[in-house]
Amino acid sequence: MSDKAVITCALNGVLTDPKQHNVPVTPEQMAREAKAAFNAGASIMHIHLRQQEPNKGHLPSWDVGVSKEIQQAIREACPGVIINHTTGTSGPNYQGALDCVRETRPEIAACNAGSLNYLKVKADNTWAWPPMMFDNAVEKVQDYLDVMKAAGTIPEFECFDVGIVRCVGMYRQTGMYSGPLEYNFVMGVASGMPADPELLPILLKLKAPEAHWQVTAIGRAEIWPLHQRAADLGGHLRSGLEDTFYLGDGTKVTSNGQLVEGLAACARRAGREIASPAEARQIFGTRH
Repeated sequence: MSDKAVITCALNGVLTDPKQHNVPVTPEQMAREAKAAFNAGASIMHIHLRQQEPNKGHLPSWDVGVSKEIQQAIREACPGVIINHTTGTSGPNYQGALDCVRETRPEIAACNAGSLNYLKVKADNTWAWPPMMFDNAVEKVQDYLDVMKAAGTIPEFECFDVGIVRCVGMYRQTGMYSGPLEYNFVMGVASGMPADPELLPILLKLKAPEAHWQVTAIGRAEIWPLHQRAADLGGHLRSGLEDTFYLGDGTKVTSNGQLVEGLAACARRAGREIASPAEARQIFGTRH
């Protein structure tokens, strides 16, 4: 168990529309939200890129220039912060994601470790969006791992289901990857693992014993017992406007800082202190 809890803030995500929710899009907005999260205890900022043109902020971007501007703005606002860059894409064209990692060399990047039917059903029993496959074939995973190795970037293995957790061990067994292991258990996607605290002990049995781990809990107020269980079991913590807009008491937040404050409270209830950026770098073995 890690005595100190590293907090990651997922600043904006890819699905949230800035016209509907208070998510940051521009470098200035990203820096401002990162600063609020940083001041509340987050050492790592997980970033998604959005198109910067007027009325295009709800659309994803893989523009290397946008990535560099956002990272620079966040680093200037948050001395010593660690960047965790998204790479999630569906379909055969993921060159933009590879380019962003290769050209900007973030300390950490998401590596989605397996495929998932990404589904959700509304109350009227119709699809919330057209059923889609979030495809992460082994060849695609290898391409990401190769680029991350060349960039000196540590992969954070995103696991949306129990079988995907087990796949990560196979990547190590077959020599696809030989560096430090960091699992992110993504819980709460309707067609993936539920946001159920009772599932955590099973996942911990399935991960590599020495590996670091954290939970991404997706949902509303009901996810907070899962955050607390993760803190109690020695995991690292993550939240942000990508994952939720609600605190445990049902309050709707307006800033990432409020969510990070909630995570810090979970850690302290578990008797743990919050890791500084320097301590987070030491724990995860990222570049200084």
